[in-house]
Amino acid sequence: MGNFKMRKSSKKQRVQTGRHGDRPLRHNRRKPSRIPVAGIIRNIGSGVLKVSLFLFVLTTISLTFVMFYNYLLTSPYMKLAHVEIRGVDKGIRNELLQMCNLTSEQGLLSLKLEALKRRMETHPWVRTATVERRFPDTLIVEVQKEEPVMLVLLDQFFYMNRQGRLFKPVSWNEEMDFPILTGLSGTDPAQNEKLDQTAHVLNVLKAQEDRWSLQNLSEIHLNKNGGISLYFNHIRAAIRISRHNPARNMEELKQVAKHLNKSGKINLVTQIDLNHVDGAIVTFGNSKIEI
Repeated sequence: MGNFKMRKSSKKQRVQTGRHGDRPLRHNRRKPSRIPVAGIIRNIGSGVLKVSLFLFVLTTISLTFVMFYNYLLTSPYMKLAHVEIRGVDKGIRNELLQMCNLTSEQGLLSLKLEALKRRMETHPWVRTATVERRFPDTLIVEVQKEEPVMLVLLDQFFYMNRQGRLFKPVSWNEEMDFPILTGLSGTDPAQNEKLDQTAHVLNVLKAQEDRWSLQNLSEIHLNKNGGISLYFNHIRAAIRISRHNPARNMEELKQVAKHLNKSGKINLVTQIDLNHVDGAIVTFGNSKIEI
């Protein structure tokens, strides 16, 4: 028999190695992460505690402030003891006190200054008012009183101020020694515009220093054609001027009056019309002369 050579089959063990070839490669298994529930609860609890503490402190401060403010409102040391109203006479002062119901029972802090100001400015003689507190117990009121410069005849007499605004009907016992504005209708849609023009004329006359000044003016009449007639105490003539440029007309009037004085005819004049480019038209009775 032939010799049979028996070959041993050797099984080679395959060993997986790492990069270095001498250590077996192990598969790492990650452990599942656990949510730190207890830590989150602790953080939430801490945050809620902080917020609660903050709200408690804020509420305590607010309540303290409210209690202190209420104490000041009712404190006898903050009662209204003095009211100083400046710029008006005693009569108007008493009327303002009654209008606003200002008494010593009120607390200085409880007064609403803006409402007091608006209320006082409804008084016909009060143009503007400023109101301020002066601690601990005084109220200061500064009043700018209306200043009448003219009486305006409508259905009755009204006071007009320097701004050309009617602010009060004239009572029988009030002063009436002012120039009078006539020729204005109470239903005229251009009433405010005409009052503004009249106020402008008054300002021009106020700047005059001679007998054509505001002190010698007795009447302003608004003509239907839009012109203005002036009447002065020392001359019977009507002085017709333009509503557009009264200052220039007044300078022209002085020249015309100077000429009439020299000729001795000033007292015979019934009208001086200055609404002409080339000069003035002077009327003597039924005759007219251009100067």
